[in-house]
Amino acid sequence: MGSTKNSTKNIRRGNLMKVAKCGVKRVPGYLYYIDKNGNIARVKMARGGAKGQKSKPEIVKELNLKREPEYLFYIDKDGDVSSVKMARGGKKGAKRKRTKKAKKVKKVKKVKKAKKAKKAKKAKKAVKKGKKVAKKAKKKGRK
Repeated sequence: MGSTKNSTKNIRRGNLMKVAKCGVKRVPGYLYYIDKNGNIARVKMARGGAKGQKSKPEIVKELNLKREPEYLFYIDKDGDVSSVKMARGGKKGAKRKRTKKAKKVKKVKKVKKAKKAKKAKKAKKAVKKGKKVAKKAKKKGRK
């Protein structure tokens, strides 16, 4: 996984793996992270008001970790460096299933709309027919 000077054996728990036991004690008000060189660094957290004032990161523990592209490295609650395999691409076929279902729903809605339109057309026809019948009856009544 990651090679370090002061790491013990990689301890695996499911997907998680402890890469290096450091035991970093966190101080409130600081953000701890693994920098691009693979060292544990910290920087003072920005709080409202002071714009443009950036504090320089300070290295807490030098590890020189070698990162692997498909893994996420982070500092866990014990202050040790751990890694976990990143989820990339999601579930296979999930998107396809979702689109099929969406298409089916659209089709059902379209059919329902068409049926409604057909009923409305029939009702209009019946109303027109009723008016014609009423006119004919009126004409007969006059004669």
